[in-house]
Amino acid sequence: MLQIVDEINITILVDNITDRLLPSFSLVKRPPMISNKRFNKPPIAEHGFSALVEISYTFKNEKFKQKFLFDTGVSKNGIIYNSDIFNINFKDIETIILSHGHFDHFSGLISVLKKINRPIEIVAHADAFLKRWIVFSDGRKARMDILNEENIREFGGIIIKNNGINYLPRPKLKINNNNIDNNRFDKKNKRVLITGEIPRITTFEKGFPLQYKEGKDENHLIADPFVNDDQALVMLLKNKGLVILTGCGHAGIINTINYARKVTGIKKVYAIIGGFHLSGEEYEDTIPLTITELLKIDSEYIIPCHCTGWKACNEIIRAMPQKYIQTSVGSTFCFN
Repeated sequence: MLQIVDEINITILVDNITDRLLPSFSLVKRPPMISNKRFNKPPIAEHGFSALVEISYTFKNEKFKQKFLFDTGVSKNGIIYNSDIFNINFKDIETIILSHGHFDHFSGLISVLKKINRPIEIVAHADAFLKRWIVFSDGRKARMDILNEENIREFGGIIIKNNGINYLPRPKLKINNNNIDNNRFDKKNKRVLITGEIPRITTFEKGFPLQYKEGKDENHLIADPFVNDDQALVMLLKNKGLVILTGCGHAGIINTINYARKVTGIKKVYAIIGGFHLSGEEYEDTIPLTITELLKIDSEYIIPCHCTGWKACNEIIRAMPQKYIQTSVGSTFCFN
């Protein structure tokens, strides 16, 4: 059973948008433009996603704070550049979770592992390691970058392939017969739910129709539109409800939310943050249907990122202006 956390801070390390003029307020802290009478280095935006998740809670009469990294962006060094600007200490990260196996969510992984410079678990669905292609309707196609397991292990990554529900913090990790352990690694301590594979229930959410997986070779491609490896993080904020973090939302943002509610038994959704994958011609007809369902879900806040797209964001603003919060690289969303 998912347990309550007292506070959740989600910092956007990689996203499609950066805006240094956005104001801070109680729910979100924006990175300062000026320090010590000098302009700070600006972060970069890129078509990818990464978020640092920090949680605070009490367990066995002891207070804990923990950090997890969700995805690592589209370039090798974008996440490192931005994190250095924001003074992020990667050595405090306990687990890396990959939302799915698309390169705009994992390309910075090796750079992050080098920065951490110690063994660390990486939780991903088994399909995240498939050889994949994008095939366009006009016949053009391109091979997608893939996760290199050997390379990941070389730099300290301990790959945990898990297709079902998982929880953070992970059980204690043994390295060279030495336990990295204290109370927070108790198996009963379940503070962040990793959804694993999400059932596809809605009729209008499309997955990723352009995706194919490689058969015996590149001349034998098999349609693979569902992106079964797509997974999200779910947290239960004390007295508020669920906070749901997605990477791309290929499973469908409505499918994802409804699955989170089903497996936790919690109906109230406090905040939805991440990619909704509503950008592009293939998805525009699903925007009104998605908005209708989001209105029914009635979360307190909606924070679309990455692949949601400007048309979908505009429609969310039009339908739910009081719920929408603009994202930007470096923004820390503070839920407490």
